[in-house]
Amino acid sequence: MSRDFDAIIIGSGPAGSTAAEVLTAAGLSVLILERGRNHLIDLDHPAALPQRFSNDELKYMTRHFLGPDPWAEPRTFRTSITDGDRQVVGEVNNLPATVGGGGVHADGKLPRFREDDFLVGSELGPVEGANIADWPVTYDEIEPYYAEAERLVGVAGLAGANPFAAWRSGEYPMPPGPAMYGALVTSAAAQQLGYHPYPAPTGVNSVEYDGRPACNNCGFCAYFGCPIHAKGDPVAPLRRALVTGRAQLRPQSHVSSILIRNGKATGVEWIDARGERHIERAERIVVACGAMETPRLLLLSGLANAHIGRNVMFHMQTFVFGIMPFRVHGHIGRSVTHVHDDHIVVDDAARAAAAEAGLPWIKGGLVEHCSPSHVIAEAKQYPWGPQHKIMMRESPMRDRLLGFCMQGDDLPQVTNTVDLDPAVTDIWGLPVARTTYQLHTHELIASRHHGAKLVKIMKAAGAERIMTATSPKTTGDLATSHSEISQVPISRHVAGTARFGTDPSSSACDPWGRLWEAPNIMIADSSVFPTGSGYGPTLTLVALSLRNSRAFAT
Repeated sequence: MSRDFDAIIIGSGPAGSTAAEVLTAAGLSVLILERGRNHLIDLDHPAALPQRFSNDELKYMTRHFLGPDPWAEPRTFRTSITDGDRQVVGEVNNLPATVGGGGVHADGKLPRFREDDFLVGSELGPVEGANIADWPVTYDEIEPYYAEAERLVGVAGLAGANPFAAWRSGEYPMPPGPAMYGALVTSAAAQQLGYHPYPAPTGVNSVEYDGRPACNNCGFCAYFGCPIHAKGDPVAPLRRALVTGRAQLRPQSHVSSILIRNGKATGVEWIDARGERHIERAERIVVACGAMETPRLLLLSGLANAHIGRNVMFHMQTFVFGIMPFRVHGHIGRSVTHVHDDHIVVDDAARAAAAEAGLPWIKGGLVEHCSPSHVIAEAKQYPWGPQHKIMMRESPMRDRLLGFCMQGDDLPQVTNTVDLDPAVTDIWGLPVARTTYQLHTHELIASRHHGAKLVKIMKAAGAERIMTATSPKTTGDLATSHSEISQVPISRHVAGTARFGTDPSSSACDPWGRLWEAPNIMIADSSVFPTGSGYGPTLTLVALSLRNSRAFAT
């Protein structure tokens, strides 16, 4: 087969950028195709970084600067197949469509999974209605890749600060950055009640690192691109790949299908910004589009493995907000500087709550100590008229607001899927991704059990008023008192739609992320996760991309 490149990588987020660095280091020529625009890196001088990001709420939150525009590239959602073809059209958990992918808008919390996250089936056991399976890789095997990922991206943290963390072979590359004042308030209250808050491992420079400056704590971190490029994920590996001269990055290049012949990929078809179609040939294809767009592309390409698109997982987020009697200055800092892990542990109290609900166990998740609002978002919450100015000055929903967000573990279910919508298409005429998703009782019980503990911490911190919410929202006996968040999960932590394993009858990919149907296609994102975790997926998918891409290069 004649080829244009040794490898084509679809998607330039953390996993795709990592794969690009590994493959170019192995001497391969690489084409990176990214459907979104490029604001992250100077393609003519990749060692330099442009200044295109800014602290502008409207630019990011309303005008879709990082993409995608949900009018042009919508998704659809329904709770179950009994709800018809769809209930929602438009914004459905859209990660940025831009060079750098979801890593551009993230505030960079990069925790490792624990040992038992890789062995949920054998360590904790089955749960009725859930499709739990052990990973085909253990923590001990992936630990060196975790350590390498922390060095390559640049993670600031404090080894030994978290008593529930898995073992690690060395220190973090950087010390933690300065703590946000509000996080110190909630951390003190958590410690008073016996919990163990610690500085969050963060892919944001606390000192100059890898030729990029230290964070200046401007406050525009989560959902914003970093104006000074203090975030290392994913600009660090992408820049190194491009500097080799063996990688070419093409933004605004939408891959419409992978070309497959006789059980082997031969290349891709892609659409440029003018709508013209092109074909590119390669011996290896890396798919790193995220756990919603990856199954969509595989299905558009005619791949038929029954596990493609199944077992989609989000984080069941439990929010507790407290209005404080004093100002907490939450607009200064990195969105989240402190977290605690106590609710991830399956202790006696969690087992008792599970047993009462007819479950064998429940797991919560990492709890972020945060101050969640910016000025324009705050302004939208107050009534118009003379009272508006008074409320903005007093600022109960921003400068006196503290919060917790628990990233609750979400069990995989075969009936939770991402497939192709039968009628809704994007601007290129391609069927969009449709999510069918319903919470398991596990998530509901875990949210109620651990959410009550978070309310007690917020009370101990001195909150005058406490509000709670979940995403997706709960109903009936398990509804929270302030459930105004959409039925669509707002968590951007998505996983599980092309799980890897040792048996093609129960997985889409082999233990190295290669599709059983076409082994020269490797999935490099969180689609391969057989189970989720109470932690964010990014460092784990980067570590897996390092491991699997090295094998893929040979």
